[in-house]
Amino acid sequence: MRMMMKVQIPVAAGNEAIRNGSLEKAIEGTMERVQPEAAYFTVEDGVRTALFFFDLGDQSQMPVIGEPLFMAFDAQIDMTPCMNGDDLRKGLAAWGGA
Repeated sequence: MRMMMKVQIPVAAGNEAIRNGSLEKAIEGTMERVQPEAAYFTVEDGVRTALFFFDLGDQSQMPVIGEPLFMAFDAQIDMTPCMNGDDLRKGLAAWGGA
């Protein structure tokens, strides 16, 4: 299932992680684990925010993906199922309209 994972890192934890080099390592580790089709980095709600779009093959992988970020940065993580354009067209075709 295609997922969007939003990771938000508190400012103080992010500052320390940049100073000690762990932020870059954690992002690289996350990228290796989820093999995203896209990843974006921004600021939302005043904190560093990463958006990863990837295929979650098995729900049991959620702790494997999220726990390293929770533990390292006290991160807030949201995982939301999402669709691309092809998925939406397929779903609308299956629905068949009103």
